[in-house]
Amino acid sequence: MALRTIRILGDPVLGKVCKEVKEVNDKITELIDDMLETMYEANGVGLAAPQVGILKRIVVMDVGEGPIVMINPQILETSGEQIGDEGCLSYPGKAGQVTRPNYVKARFQDEDMEWCEIEGTELLARCICHELDHLDGHMYTEKVEGPIHDVKYEEEE
Repeated sequence: MALRTIRILGDPVLGKVCKEVKEVNDKITELIDDMLETMYEANGVGLAAPQVGILKRIVVMDVGEGPIVMINPQILETSGEQIGDEGCLSYPGKAGQVTRPNYVKARFQDEDMEWCEIEGTELLARCICHELDHLDGHMYTEKVEGPIHDVKYEEEE
């Protein structure tokens, strides 16, 4: 496993649409492992492949319940609404108010290319929407309502 460089807002790769993953090979497995390690090292809750410069439809997440790996994910259903601060590892130290669904149901392939479904509310729903936006070349900054502000980290207080 290795840490990958997280691409920052303004990098052209972040604006591109990712390609479908056709098979999970050693290279994809290594990418997934590296993405998880990179996300944890950066204290993130989600990371999409384009954020490490790879235009593949892969996201990893962990909202506190263990790692989730989603390959070729698609949102099937959403409902409700939540408004809250959202940040991104590709725009470090910044956050802004974003409205997202409060419930999301998504379909994806696991590392064995088996189709799975996941349902999530609150943070997990927000994370799924945020990470899947990355796969289509979009960042949360396009959805921010009001100003983007600096984030204070606990160790700064």
